Amino acid sequence: MKALFPSRGVVERFLPADDPVLEEVLIWTIDRDSLDMRRLLEWLPQAQSVRERRVLLERVELLSKELEQAVNKLAILQSG
Repeated sequence: MKALFPSRGVVERFLPADDPVLEEVLIWTIDRDSLDMRRLLEWLPQAQSVRERRVLLERVELLSKELEQAVNKLAILQSG
């Protein structure tokens, strides 16, 4: 899977993250959730029923919350 943020290595920090493993997990989560959300939204127009559309949108909302949490945690990790 191609990372959505391939340029993140261009800017080097003076100090490494406090938890480099967690940092990689968060980056992976952000990449994966973004791709999954895109895929679900691409499927939305082909949904055959209102129920299918609701299920797709509910999953997008859950991924959005997880994505927001990962971005916030990564920001905290990288700033401190």
